[in-house]
Amino acid sequence: MKLAVVSVVVLLVIFVSWPVSAYQKDSPGGGGYGGDEEHDTNLWFPLDNLLSLSYYDKICPDFEKIVDTKVREWTKTDPSLGPALLRLLFHDCGVTGCDASVLLDHEGSERRSPASKTLRGFELIDDIKAELEKSCRGLVSCADILVAASRDATYQLKGPYWPNAYGRRDSKTSYARDVEKVPSGRRDVTALLETFQSYGLNILDLVVLSGAHTIGKANCGTIQSRLYNFNGTSESDPSINPELADYLRRKCRWASETVDLDVKTPVTFDNQYYINLKNHEGVLTTDQELLKDPRTAPLVDAFATQPSHMFRQQFAVSMAKLVNVGVITGEDRIGEIRKVCSKSNSKH
Repeated sequence: MKLAVVSVVVLLVIFVSWPVSAYQKDSPGGGGYGGDEEHDTNLWFPLDNLLSLSYYDKICPDFEKIVDTKVREWTKTDPSLGPALLRLLFHDCGVTGCDASVLLDHEGSERRSPASKTLRGFELIDDIKAELEKSCRGLVSCADILVAASRDATYQLKGPYWPNAYGRRDSKTSYARDVEKVPSGRRDVTALLETFQSYGLNILDLVVLSGAHTIGKANCGTIQSRLYNFNGTSESDPSINPELADYLRRKCRWASETVDLDVKTPVTFDNQYYINLKNHEGVLTTDQELLKDPRTAPLVDAFATQPSHMFRQQFAVSMAKLVNVGVITGEDRIGEIRKVCSKSNSKH
């Protein structure tokens, strides 16, 4: 137990003292998208994938502006698209890497998998791509669009801003069977941690990126087993706060219904998610497991008790790592820049 406490203290020192200056410098109006010098970006991620913060500065200078404008237009009409874009990005990066494979729409693709049926935001990405093709024809990948749009949507929800390096290529292939790699709402912490480690992410990244559940909704079909017949008992999961369990049972009579992942502040990007976990108000099994596991529980407690901006700053750092997972670059012959995000160029 002493070791766990010491580890949390060390981690708190890291995420309190290290990301703050980088976050302030790289936020809009804080000195540019990546700072003035290349070495500043190393505080966020090693640029070992031939990605660059200035990739589109000359070849498509309006890239960031077009993405931001389109995201604002769409989310103004449908605010739920913000969390949906972030989820779409997680499902893309969590399968074969951040390569836009989730956007391909054909028989047997990730997008056609039953596990992807509730994903949304495809039309927004298509609209951004069509607009960019008018001014930057054949230059901007769908993978970069998804990364940028998800970041902008998060920021518009009062979440953190992080600098993105660009230059990704799009995957030419997509297989529904690969969707099994995406963490489900019923996996335990060990399985989740193994998945994150395979991405090159650590236990801190696991806990902080789970905090994305401070916004968005869950499909009732993913939690009904906790509510109506937990482990064959005909009762609810005893780890759920009884009042919350009663509320969820009334809301989730149909699997197709949805409920907020953060039952207290569902449209605010804050640390309430972690406070909810401490009150046994985690909606997904994987959420509540973070409080049960001795490896992650101290981090949950730290994020629940620290000011909310600490969580947002660390979320930015972990996201900057996530969007570098498994990228395809110009040196890789297996990638392309799609003309249409839902189709590979060979089938267009």
